[in-house]
Amino acid sequence: MEPEKGTANSRRKILITGASNGIGKGAALILAQALPPGSELILLCRSSAAGKAVIEVIKRLAPHCSTTLLLCDLTKMGAVKAAITEVTKKYDHLDALFINAGIGYAARRIETEDGMDAHFQVNYLAQFMLTLRLLPLLEKSNFGGRIIFNATHFGQIFWDDMQLQNDWTYEKAIFQSMAAKRMFLRYLHRLYRQIPQSRLSFIGYQVRKTVWSNQLNIIPKTMKMMASLVKLFGGFISVEDSGRDMLPLFLENETLSVEKSGKLITSKKNLFPEIAESNEILDEHAQEKLWQISLELCKDEETRNIATQIKSRTS
Repeated sequence: MEPEKGTANSRRKILITGASNGIGKGAALILAQALPPGSELILLCRSSAAGKAVIEVIKRLAPHCSTTLLLCDLTKMGAVKAAITEVTKKYDHLDALFINAGIGYAARRIETEDGMDAHFQVNYLAQFMLTLRLLPLLEKSNFGGRIIFNATHFGQIFWDDMQLQNDWTYEKAIFQSMAAKRMFLRYLHRLYRQIPQSRLSFIGYQVRKTVWSNQLNIIPKTMKMMASLVKLFGGFISVEDSGRDMLPLFLENETLSVEKSGKLITSKKNLFPEIAESNEILDEHAQEKLWQISLELCKDEETRNIATQIKSRTS
């Protein structure tokens, strides 16, 4: 897509979490080139150096697109609250939010200063709070605000040991957070469909192939050798290709976006087929249970207030 003319009715403000690497970086690079002049990308990154490096590339590829670096360490809920405050003070609306940041491979379980498994907090809970706190800004979008969740169809919730203190593996930790995100977006979709004139959409997106990214630099040697072999046979795509695949999700009209809301989709030949969900993810009682647990774990009054306000508006 070529950038449109930068009129007040076409400019967009989009926030991307985990924008310095992988799919988040790919989305940022491709969006910057497609957005009309006057648009702005807000890149939430943990590393200042990595975030600035992406911004430098954007400046070369798309000097018409404004960028803002939002530093935030998602392993610290206090830092997440500070980032939310920064965004809500600076912006009167957002048009899209890409929930993408996450920890991949890890050699051992890490517990955050908030007492949670790092995968659970970074990949899910911190962004649960971020999403809820930014919903009022997304509701003010002229294009139909949309939240796109980087997700896969794997995983389950370990209700009796959600922090995986007793039986941790990085695979379990990653896939539990994926399941939680999908359950969260389904629940939000269900709530907002009961709100008159709601224009928000909540979309789960599974990349069609694994993205070749810097994550491969930290995996064990044997896994890296296997990944290199898989890449040789076309099993990976570039960060740029991942961004091109999902570009329409950010820019398509409100009607098309709302049609995808509440679904887990992927990209295939310029289409977005739906991926069938598991019964656990579709279970409304389980969705409510996770919602309540998440609110408790956030320990944030404003997040709870927004959750209460959303429910009070349902018909």
